[in-house]
Amino acid sequence: MTSPAPAPISPPRRRIVGVSTKMYFSAARTKQYVDELLQILSSPSTPLNNIDIFIIPDHITLTSVITQLQRSPIPILPGAQDAFYEDIGAYTGEISPAVLSEVGCRIVELGHAERRRIFGETDADTARKAAAAARNGLIPLICIGERSKADGDEGVRVAVDECRTQVEAVLAALPTTAEMVLAYEPVWAIGAAEPAGAEHVVAVTQAIRGLECVRNREGNTRILYGGSAGPGLFAQLKDGVDGLFLGRFAHDPAQFYKTIVEVATA
Repeated sequence: MTSPAPAPISPPRRRIVGVSTKMYFSAARTKQYVDELLQILSSPSTPLNNIDIFIIPDHITLTSVITQLQRSPIPILPGAQDAFYEDIGAYTGEISPAVLSEVGCRIVELGHAERRRIFGETDADTARKAAAAARNGLIPLICIGERSKADGDEGVRVAVDECRTQVEAVLAALPTTAEMVLAYEPVWAIGAAEPAGAEHVVAVTQAIRGLECVRNREGNTRILYGGSAGPGLFAQLKDGVDGLFLGRFAHDPAQFYKTIVEVATA
């Protein structure tokens, strides 16, 4: 009797780290920030060819950041903080994913807790936006996370159950071959003094990775941790995540670079 062929070994996922400036920076500060980061990267102390890096500025400065990043010594993915679910039409004030793609945007953040809380966005809205991003060749970066904090096994169960609903809604709308990134950001940890505990994050993200809708995808699916993430954290989380999604801790280019190196070498 012939033995079954061994299952193919999936290639290792590239690590990935990035930052969103939200609405903290002026246009001048955004330009200065990117210039300072590129200066640091012009003579890196560590090879960074095994990691993807992204920067997500505000919509107004996105095109100028794209131009700045064209002279980066290493590839950096420019991203947008949101996009609409239609490509064209009478949608005053919205951001077309087709236009984002046209101007050179590569990744788009969707479903952030602030969009859900302030603007009432739902899982269905995020799913439609993710589908629009993917059909325009953009990488959807989907923010997921539980609203309330609980301890121990109960906290993990609550987090996984809430995240499952969010993930399943998005993946039902995406082609199974589309590349995507999930950013696990417990809502209660966003802007907090300390990130969620490492044991909790690893348990939750490993469970998310094991969801059938994630496990059976053909497309590259990476998971980040966000929520008061900063230097020194990734080594504690690397058994569950592929990188970090940074906020204010990375608004200092030197700290951002330090974290990039930590993620690349941990």
